[in-house]
Amino acid sequence: MQKKNIAIIGGDARYLPLIHKLNAMDHIRIHIIGFEQVEQSYTGAMHRAIDNLDTSILDAIVLPITGVDDAGVAPTMFSNQKIQLSEEWFQSLPKHCTVFTGITTPMLNQFIENSGLPLIKLMERDDVAIYNSIPTAEGAVMLAIQHTDITIHDAEVFVFGFGRVGKTTANRFNGLGANVTVISRDESEIARAYADGWNGYSLSNTDAQMEQCQILINTIPAKVVDQSLIEKMNSQAIIIDLASKPGGVDFDYAKIRGIKAIHSLGLPGIVAPTTAGEILAGCIAKLLPTS
Repeated sequence: MQKKNIAIIGGDARYLPLIHKLNAMDHIRIHIIGFEQVEQSYTGAMHRAIDNLDTSILDAIVLPITGVDDAGVAPTMFSNQKIQLSEEWFQSLPKHCTVFTGITTPMLNQFIENSGLPLIKLMERDDVAIYNSIPTAEGAVMLAIQHTDITIHDAEVFVFGFGRVGKTTANRFNGLGANVTVISRDESEIARAYADGWNGYSLSNTDAQMEQCQILINTIPAKVVDQSLIEKMNSQAIIIDLASKPGGVDFDYAKIRGIKAIHSLGLPGIVAPTTAGEILAGCIAKLLPTS
């Protein structure tokens, strides 16, 4: 099988295990940009500078989870040099070259639209989100242990949202003996929580329950934990928001009430970068163009 050439451009702690896993695959050849602070003997991959990378041979590029910023820079934690990308650079890529990113940005969208390249947003895929829900839920447990003076066992844990992350999070806390309550807009999700043996309440009918809450985990990416709910919470409670920016919590009002509220973004890359990187590598390998 002809080897596929992949350029990995920048990234965070997840990208070292990602490189290792992809580099171990016989049909893949890795080129890495923005890893000058990592020994080549450690990565086992060919270090390149963005200016001397032969784009004509590439079958895929892997951008950082956050894509590129408004100036077209791909962030990296392994180099002091900026990785500057441009529309002309993207247009130099073969038309079959697949661009992988975690999330997209307006600048990246512009580059892709004008170059006509296929774009895969890994963090919007169900399989990646479900796999990532495992280290995310474990990270939420870690934060709850670090920032409370009670045990998880027998604690009143309210999980807002019962999607991919919410289900895994509720299961993890339940496994540690917590009393789990699921809050959702979706009546079918409330029914599912009931079938799993937990309490479930509609988001519009939650006020009366909030005083019991000791640990609130939000997974809904909309302002649902608002002033009306926070003012009914015990000031000793903690809020852990797992939702993407801008989150689903009124952080200003939580501060006024003296309730600790943590917006925990990117937990998989913080608590389990090896697992998170291997998840991404496996998905990328499956999605590489076959021709």
